[in-house]
Amino acid sequence: MPVAIPARPPFTLRARLLTPLPEGQTQWLPDGVIEVDQRGRIRSVRSAVDVPRAAEIAIDLRPLVVMPGLVDTHMHIPQVPAAGLGAGMDLLAWLERYVFPLEHDFDVAAAHDLAPQVYRAMAAAGTTTFSGYAAIWPDSTDACFRAAEEHGIRATIGAVLMDRITYDDRTPPGDIRENAIRASGELCERWHGAADGRLRYAFTPRFAVSCTDAMLRESASLAEHYGATWQTHLSEDAREMATVAESFPEADDYLDVYDRAGGLGRKALFAHAIHLSDREVARMVETDSAIAHCPVSNMFIRSGVMPLARYRDEGLRVGLGTDVAGAPELSVITQMRLGFFQHNSRATLEHDETPVAGPLDWLWLGTLGGAEALGLEDVIGSLEPGKEADLIAVDPEWAAPPNAEPCRDLDEVASRLIFRERHGMVRAAWVRGRRLEGPALA
Repeated sequence: MPVAIPARPPFTLRARLLTPLPEGQTQWLPDGVIEVDQRGRIRSVRSAVDVPRAAEIAIDLRPLVVMPGLVDTHMHIPQVPAAGLGAGMDLLAWLERYVFPLEHDFDVAAAHDLAPQVYRAMAAAGTTTFSGYAAIWPDSTDACFRAAEEHGIRATIGAVLMDRITYDDRTPPGDIRENAIRASGELCERWHGAADGRLRYAFTPRFAVSCTDAMLRESASLAEHYGATWQTHLSEDAREMATVAESFPEADDYLDVYDRAGGLGRKALFAHAIHLSDREVARMVETDSAIAHCPVSNMFIRSGVMPLARYRDEGLRVGLGTDVAGAPELSVITQMRLGFFQHNSRATLEHDETPVAGPLDWLWLGTLGGAEALGLEDVIGSLEPGKEADLIAVDPEWAAPPNAEPCRDLDEVASRLIFRERHGMVRAAWVRGRRLEGPALA
């Protein structure tokens, strides 16, 4: 870069500005100026022609595109070392083979070593906000929060809750639920709203397969008490769904297990939700519960294809999740690209003429859609005055032929960002105007 990338606010950037807007719209300023104030909030977003002395007061990042930071609504911090392993395995077998051993050994030392690496890698891929699962251990969850506090990434994290099936060999079986619930409450007291709201806690029962009804009910009650997120998995895999039906015969369906526990609502976030019935979809809409769509993981583990168009038409809040290690990489852009291929292929094979989400739709899902899924749409997800300056600067020009004119068309820019992703494309990332470690600056 010919100019210095600002490390902290205030600053004013001149760049090509791309942002989703409410109601699915997109704003594109080929030569724009974004002003970030001392608090790390966006003061103004304008065309350069409307900014007196723009050339003097702004740091010129052209031809880079400045856009909202990406939002990863579902990932697993301890699982990153298993990324790419177990392709095509049955979900429950994959958990037993790869995931549970990793999480079992995810102690404080492991978290202290791995979490900062994960956050840098996420920032390098353009992710500035994520919702993640730790392991069942409170002390390593605490270490994940401390690393996020230091790095500057915006994070929602929860210690995983398991008491029906568990890898906890440290606690007497009769004490597991009580101890886990108490520890989660203590973690929530310590971290929910920390760093002036940048860090949030999520009560995190893994899924109904591994949790008793009491664990689900007690965690949902605490989440409501603290105003915290309640996140879990839902309807990802056929054998998982059959196991839930056997374990909870009184429930009408999988979602009803969580509904009876009091888990549905504005702060509920369900990963996958691939195989929902009409009744479940209607109930999700009625309770304003959200979905983390993980298309790459769904392909990797052969779980199925979520009916994205249907869910969006019904009004469900949907964001994108990497679901590492269910998927092999920490890139929301990869979810956009392969998600497009997945849904396009499904529509072709099933002779479905419903319009498939295009590049701008996928950009929306990975930014403002993710913010909506996490209940943060008033804070992040778009370049709008008053919102916090969670931004990334990306280079979409790398694949252009020599001496070609820079791309200016909105659809072309979005397509280059999604379908021509490469390492190093993200040149900088900021949360509240503070630059994150991870992206290459040159």
